[in-house]
Amino acid sequence: MGSFKLKLVLWFALLALLPLTLAFYGYDSLASRSETRRTDASLQAALRSAVATYAAHLDAAGTAAGRLASEPTLQRALRTGDRAALARLVAAWPHASVATGGLRVGVAPVPPEGIRTVSVLAGGQLLGTVSVHVPIDPPLLAALGGGLAPADRIVATRLGRIVAGGDRGAALALRPGHAARVRVGGVGYRGLQTAQLGAPRGLALVVLAPQSSIASAAHAARATVVAALLSSLLLIAIVTYLLGRSIVRTLRTFADAANAIARGRLDERVTVRGSDEFAQLADSFNRMAAQLEQRLAELETERTRVRDATARFGETLVATHDLDQLARVIVEAAIGATGASGGLMVGPRGELARTGDLDGARETIAFPLRAGTSDFGSLVLAADSFAAEQVEMASFLATQAVVALENARLHGIVERQALLDGLTGLANRRSVEETLRSELARVARFGGTGCLVLADLDNFKSVNDRFGHPVGDEVLKTFARTLRDTVRESDAAGRWGGEEFALVLTGTDIEGGANLAERARAAIEAETLSAAGGDVTVTASFGVAAFNDGGELGELVAAADSALYAAKRAGKNRVVVAAGAPPRKMV
Repeated sequence: MGSFKLKLVLWFALLALLPLTLAFYGYDSLASRSETRRTDASLQAALRSAVATYAAHLDAAGTAAGRLASEPTLQRALRTGDRAALARLVAAWPHASVATGGLRVGVAPVPPEGIRTVSVLAGGQLLGTVSVHVPIDPPLLAALGGGLAPADRIVATRLGRIVAGGDRGAALALRPGHAARVRVGGVGYRGLQTAQLGAPRGLALVVLAPQSSIASAAHAARATVVAALLSSLLLIAIVTYLLGRSIVRTLRTFADAANAIARGRLDERVTVRGSDEFAQLADSFNRMAAQLEQRLAELETERTRVRDATARFGETLVATHDLDQLARVIVEAAIGATGASGGLMVGPRGELARTGDLDGARETIAFPLRAGTSDFGSLVLAADSFAAEQVEMASFLATQAVVALENARLHGIVERQALLDGLTGLANRRSVEETLRSELARVARFGGTGCLVLADLDNFKSVNDRFGHPVGDEVLKTFARTLRDTVRESDAAGRWGGEEFALVLTGTDIEGGANLAERARAAIEAETLSAAGGDVTVTASFGVAAFNDGGELGELVAAADSALYAAKRAGKNRVVVAAGAPPRKMV
């Protein structure tokens, strides 16, 4: 019993481990993807904030340039070309410069920089330009990266290379708006890049998150899942062990009761507790024990049971369709049921089955086997004597035997009808196909040759239209008789469908098949039928295909059919062989 508990625990643990393991791997993959998506979302938010901040710096530069350009003192200095005055004015504005003609005052731009320029006009005349620069430098990147996590960083790229933010000059290839893994300075990052900002031309911002941070977060989630998995397995093992112990205790009770009954104590019962499946099993066990007691009393009715079994055996006879086997079973069943010393079944054409000794018996009884107009003979039983019950049983079996024999007769009729064409008496298409499959299998296994001939009556519709369908049926019967007289006993002739017929020629090569088809063509051409509208003569076209290595049924039929249609196209009333052979017509 202890081993059963161990097996139960192991099986439950195994059944639990598989889905838990699958759930772990699924969650691990989901956690990794979730952490990556979370990082991508964070990078997108930080990148949007950086772009907005950079746009704000450019706007501020444009505003500053406009304010400086509107200064009257600046305009007077530009008219007079007063360099010293321009220098004093520009010095008050960080990253500003003024240009007029060949004169430039202020901070010279150092690429890459964003620039906002305002023209200074007076009376419609251009006096000069005022520019305010936004340097792409670490202070600016620090301001742009205010929304990043501590381990993340932001860099500026231009034409695919870093121009600010560390690792200057390093290549960084990313599709704008698509997060991907990159390596910068030998470190793996998850990177996201903006489209080109346009000021300056080719500038793009890239935010980078260390790949190690993503991996660490995923690893932490994995460790949590592993701990939950182990805890679940331990809990399942404990619950399974307790359940197994309860089940084993209950099974031991059933085993003790079963052993007591096996020792003959049929009054042994199992205590029923609750209403679960074990309680139902206990109730069933108790009912079984009670029935065993009852069965002891029913042993004296064994004679009735044998009679019922014999009746069921007689019903089995009704389903048998082999007449020889059926006759033998009928005689043997009647002898076994009546205790006769011998039996005999005699049909209209003589003895069908005999069992036991009929000559030494002192009493013989015969039961006619008739059903309607069908007479199957009689069942004869012999014994020293027959009780009334035995005669009744034999009469019952004879009745069942008549039903079985009639079923077998009808089955034979239906079986023949299923294989023959009702009009021509030839095999039907199903029978021809079965014969052809068998012949193909034989050739494939043992070698040899064979032929399939497809024949079609020419202009048969005109016969029906002119003389009527009864005459058309006579034409079909005549053609069927011609084919039957032409082929050998080992060959098969059948109606393929409508006015089309098929011949399966065993052990015949293509030349032999063509010669036989030619004989059949000539024979039908020579036939003349008399009808009310005049004499009827018909011709037929033949297609011949040979097989010498088995092959497929569909391919063979297609080859013969193609040859038949080639004969039709060539003028009808001729024989054409497959595989491109020329049409044949012999007259």
